[in-house]
Parts: sequence; C-alpha cells; structure tokens
Amino acid sequence: MPVFLLDDSIKFPHPVHAESNGLLAVGGDLSAERLITAYKNGIFPWFSEGDPILWFSPDPRLVIFLDELSVTKKLQKIIRQGEFEVRFDTSFNEVAQSCARASRKGQDGTWITDDMIEAYGELHKRGYAHSVETYQDNTLVGGLYGVSLGGAFFGESMFYDKSNASKVALYYLVQRLKKWDFDFIDSQVPNDHMKSMGGKEVDRESFLNMLDKSLEKETKKGSWHETE
Repeated sequence: MPVFLLDDSIKFPHPVHAESNGLLAVGGDLSAERLITAYKNGIFPWFSEGDPILWFSPDPRLVIFLDELSVTKKLQKIIRQGEFEVRFDTSFNEVAQSCARASRKGQDGTWITDDMIEAYGELHKRGYAHSVETYQDNTLVGGLYGVSLGGAFFGESMFYDKSNASKVALYYLVQRLKKWDFDFIDSQVPNDHMKSMGGKEVDRESFLNMLDKSLEKETKKGSWHETE
C-alpha cells in the first residue's frame, strides 16, 4: 500500500491503509492539534533524528487491560516496602529527557528527539500528556509518560536508573486509571517487556473499536499531581 504524504491539513488516512510494518504516513508536523487527532485515530509518530516525521498504526497492537497487569511477588514486596516514592506530573520534561537517554536492547539511538520532547511538553501544558515518576532520596530514578484521551492512556516511553523503578510507576498508574474508570493502556508496538507485564496483542480493527468506545468518555485533562 502507498505511504501517504501529509499536507498542512490536520487529517490522516484511515489506519487500514498502513503497510505491514504499521507505517501509514509521512510528513506534517508535531502540533498539539495534529498529535491529538492522530491518537484519536489510533496513530502515533515514531521516527529518528534526521528522518522525516513518520506516522504508524501497527497491527497487531499491544494493550494492557487494567485488571490484567502482571505483578510478580518480588514487585509486590517492593511496593509494600515503599522502596520508591511515586509522584504524578511533577517532572514531565525530566522524565521525557531521561527516556530519550535510556539505552534499549536492539536499538541504536532514540526516537524521542528534541522536537518530540517539545511537542509532548506542549501536550502536557494543555493537560493531555502526563508523567509518573519514581524517586529515591528525592532523586528521580524511574518513570514513564504518555497521552490521555477519554478512557485510554497511550504509553509513550519508560526509563529506570534503579531496578523496578519503571515497573512501580506503571503499577501506580494502573491503580489510578482503574479508580478513574479508564479502559486500557496502549503500549503501541508488541515487545517482550510489556508482554511480561500483562500486555496482550490486539488486532488493529479490534483496537480501533475499543478506542472509539473509550473516546466517548470525558478526557481527564489538567495536572494529575494533586488529583485523586
């Protein structure tokens, strides 16, 4: 199938037109309006420094259903003992920058470019993007960030400087999302780590149907720092 070239209009082709690797379109920009439109349609940007902006909608998709998060006995013990302090939306840019610096198995470099950090920082200012941070001795040692729309949370990236710090962040995110009646976390591209945490592969059509229903819920905008 052809890869679509985006213009200045804020619209995308239907994800069914994506290539086998999920690549759907190229070009456009990283404006808040375009990013929100993309996520609402099951599409996200994923590209390296120096490349044009590439937009993906993979099939299958990896999803964590909130009641299916896998928590090992070791992780349960770490949570019970309170090894980490967990905060929401207190260090968004620092989390994104730490994710960009994190080394990842099988990857050379990062897709979290300076432009991406700036774009998601703008989504954070507008109340759509959020971070979960884990601290030890008041030092940031792990966390994650993503985008929230309706009853869906789109996980973008995680990092850890201390073992299990990002897993603890994910655990506390899931607890909060369950309290707020969210439906799922989109982990985007299937990978072994998120599968070990309970992620399930979902075909694109099923994912888009799930997403449409989740978007009927009101988006919980604004800072999540003081919100329960």
